[in-house]
Amino acid sequence: MTTKKQRIAEALTILKAVGMPSEQLNDRTAICLLALLDLPPKRSWTEAKNPMLGIRAILDFAREKLARNYAENTRESVRKYSVKQLVSAGLLLHNPDMPERAVNSSDNCYQVEGHALALLRQFGSKTWDGSLETYLAARGTLAAQYARARDLHRVPIKVKGRQKITISAGDHSDLIRSIIEDFGSLFVPGGELVYVGDTGTKWGYFDQELLASLGVEVGHHGKMPDVVIYYREKNWLILAEAVTSSGPVDGGRHTELAELFKDSKAGLVYVTAFPDRGEIFRKFLAVVAWETDVWCASDPTHLVHFNGIRFLGPHNAP
Repeated sequence: MTTKKQRIAEALTILKAVGMPSEQLNDRTAICLLALLDLPPKRSWTEAKNPMLGIRAILDFAREKLARNYAENTRESVRKYSVKQLVSAGLLLHNPDMPERAVNSSDNCYQVEGHALALLRQFGSKTWDGSLETYLAARGTLAAQYARARDLHRVPIKVKGRQKITISAGDHSDLIRSIIEDFGSLFVPGGELVYVGDTGTKWGYFDQELLASLGVEVGHHGKMPDVVIYYREKNWLILAEAVTSSGPVDGGRHTELAELFKDSKAGLVYVTAFPDRGEIFRKFLAVVAWETDVWCASDPTHLVHFNGIRFLGPHNAP
């Protein structure tokens, strides 16, 4: 009979065979795959299934079938660094029953993609090598197809000239990416990216021409926010700070930004972004400036509004 350790090792062999990055070649990702195949050690690969499961059910499987206990506070890491990567690779589908489901819904679920399931049922058999080759040849097309389906439910931020932006690795950069991809597409649909700071090079992306057309001239000594997005439909400039260790839009920072963008023809919207509502959020919440907004990447469809009747927008607007 296959042991728990052997079953996890088999899943790791599969992950490597299908070309998963080295960062995902770990027990956690292997266990996620096994949970979504409902494949405990006592079953053979030919008996693999593809139920729709949420993160909680995946962690339950890990504990009950593989004797791996993951703490409650690891759920986001499991989702972000294992399950999300399996989705990107085309092995999993996200919310196949309702693609438009809100990302913070408790009903979010994942399912092994049908072609992947057919392949994985052949693991260890004589047909595995040939089937793997066929699957890998077709996977790019399938992954692109599913990615397009997911993208239909969001309006991406526009980048001048379709320029590719590369953001360096790290928690701060991950949050900046979330501001652009999640906050931007949800709250500033069709917005135009003006500026992105990077921890490696402060001026990671800067459309100076667009900012100048709005009446703002910023020299290289200006202390720019982490992300600036122009919402042409409402004539707003979104000034967002990504906070992973310091730097919320407190009273002092609000004053700095107001001075830096004082000549703007567009209304100014100040946003402080946190990874989640954990320790950093609690640490800085009391100093966030009034007439600003707070957004958490862990709850992307929600905003916390500091003061006033305005939902999201410049507070000096009528």
